[in-house]
Amino acid sequence: MSRNQLDAATCKRILRDPRYLLAFGLGSGLSPWAPGTMGTLFALPLFWWLSGLSLLLYIAVVVLLFVVGVWLCQVTASGLAVHDHPGIVWDEVVGYLVTMIALPANGYWMLAGFVLFRFFDILKPWPIHVILTKSKSAIGIMFDDVLAGLFAAVLLQLARVGFDGCC
Repeated sequence: MSRNQLDAATCKRILRDPRYLLAFGLGSGLSPWAPGTMGTLFALPLFWWLSGLSLLLYIAVVVLLFVVGVWLCQVTASGLAVHDHPGIVWDEVVGYLVTMIALPANGYWMLAGFVLFRFFDILKPWPIHVILTKSKSAIGIMFDDVLAGLFAAVLLQLARVGFDGCC
């Protein structure tokens, strides 16, 4: 099986196994076009739903989702025999949730977070690229997206401070 393509039997296995299904963002990672972007789109309603939590509880949930994601990515990458298959999008989900820490759940911030997170996840500036290429573990699969989320979060928080100061 190639890194990007899945046969029909594997797709059925992904849809039937709850671990694979979660790792593939409830099927959003099965998209033949930009599965990482589809996985990030899957994260939007999840963020909206979690946004009512206190900041401390939100961060605790994101940490829990990261830990679960390490396990999901390990199980799924091993099961598919492909390290960091593009369809595994749980890392994008967690990365987007990191991006949105302490931001309002409105369309402007959610869109800005989406765009910035995808930018950093696709561009993979240093040290994200280094982690992606050096780490062959499930933690590496998750951590490069968390770093992309942190890069985006810093820019969004700076923008928020700038907007709060001017308006």
